[in-house]
Amino acid sequence: MAKNPPEAGLVSLVGAGPGDPGLITVKAMSRLQSADAVVYDRLSDPGLLAQARPDAGMFDAGKGPGDVRMTQEQINALLVELSSAGKSVCRLKGGDPFVFGRGGEEALALAAEGLPFEIIPGVTSSIAAAAYAGIPVTHRGVATSFTVITGSEDPSKPDSQLNWSALAALPGTLVFLMGWRALPEIANELISRGAPPDRPAALVQWGTTPKQRSVTGTLDNIAETGTAAGFGSPVAVIVGEVVGLRETIAWFDNKPLFGKRVLITRTRSQASRLRTELESAGAWCVEFPAISIVPVADPSALDAALNHISEYDWMTISSSNGARGLRARMDVLGLDGRAFADVKIAAVGPATGVRVREEMGITPDLVPDEYVSDAVLRDMKALGMDGKRVLVVGSDIGRDVLPDGLEALGATVDRVVGYETHRPENTGEQVAAAFADPGIDVTTFTSSSGVDNLVDLAGGPDPINGTITAAMGPITAERARERGLRVDIVAPERTMQSLAGAIVKHFENGDSDAR
Repeated sequence: MAKNPPEAGLVSLVGAGPGDPGLITVKAMSRLQSADAVVYDRLSDPGLLAQARPDAGMFDAGKGPGDVRMTQEQINALLVELSSAGKSVCRLKGGDPFVFGRGGEEALALAAEGLPFEIIPGVTSSIAAAAYAGIPVTHRGVATSFTVITGSEDPSKPDSQLNWSALAALPGTLVFLMGWRALPEIANELISRGAPPDRPAALVQWGTTPKQRSVTGTLDNIAETGTAAGFGSPVAVIVGEVVGLRETIAWFDNKPLFGKRVLITRTRSQASRLRTELESAGAWCVEFPAISIVPVADPSALDAALNHISEYDWMTISSSNGARGLRARMDVLGLDGRAFADVKIAAVGPATGVRVREEMGITPDLVPDEYVSDAVLRDMKALGMDGKRVLVVGSDIGRDVLPDGLEALGATVDRVVGYETHRPENTGEQVAAAFADPGIDVTTFTSSSGVDNLVDLAGGPDPINGTITAAMGPITAERARERGLRVDIVAPERTMQSLAGAIVKHFENGDSDAR
């Protein structure tokens, strides 16, 4: 074997886990986020892929029934090529690289060329799918062992490496991966070798993801049961008495939003926070950013205001995005928190106040509990605004409530744009696809601009009104009604937690048929 070329890049054979992106290991995430190139499988979670560097090369190496993007030989050659070119590579594989993941073949191909590689194990679906279905693969007094078997090998072929007689006689749990297509033959082979036809069996499709579905039965009827339920790959097949524990232990598919498809209309940078809240309650989230937040095209007015910030008595910041926009321009101008020593800061709502502290290194002087401009006006009025000079920082499409209200209180107001709100380059066809079969159960809105953009892209309110509509705060809800939407849920506060909590409460109260 040749020595490692000095310019060769490290190839990390990474186990991404079974589907839930939260099950990836810390080390695996580090390699994913730092790699020059990512070579990923068919079942890689989009949320994980989004963790890659923006400039990383992305290579789809997915293989599925009737859809082979790359053969295994092509994948091996790609890894060799990327490493030889000096690229650090994250080879992102579902589950564990060495549990039917063909990671051994890729490691051997790299070793043959003297290229550096490492193995980062992952959570295998053979354990995780069963666990998320409430089935422990071992349990004292029920099963003291479990066996993981490939389901992709033809059980009837004469040169099979599987000892079906031994498998049929094992008292422990059997877990077949990639076994959906051969399930009738697998069941028949076990029964014909002496396994009881009424031995408990379960199927777990899309295990550990919000799409997970589970059914139980017996060896002699599980294939028929799965077919009747509309199952298809990927499926984990679990055989053994531990299946009987699911009725008591089931936990994942008992969550209040389990199986509910929720459309998130939020900026790409912010959607993940709402998604985390909803998925923790079991929701299946579909992200469709209806707006995107970008820096101001012409920052001259904002820069001028910041360079003369000491001339103002107050500065109001309308949102977290405003705080980020200010931070960006402060960096360009070489300013820090000391520039604001003589100006008082008002933040619209606690979340904005937190972001001001984190982004700008400043503790706001005024943070109303309510996330509306009216609350800021009320509190500033009590402090006396007559004769004061106020800088209002907001978006390019922000409402005039705050600047107009301050002027009515006697203040001199300069309004500057801290960030711009754009409609992303998405088409009406993409919106239609989001609402197509299997459809959307809940549509969320976190801003008035998000309402306007999605209604426009959808061609009107009708597709959205076929879902339960949830708005973050009364102002967003008001705009939704103005655009012809029926609003079913209004979060009392303008926070992700409040919106997710209101949706959960809606379903827990049995209001799921409100649409």
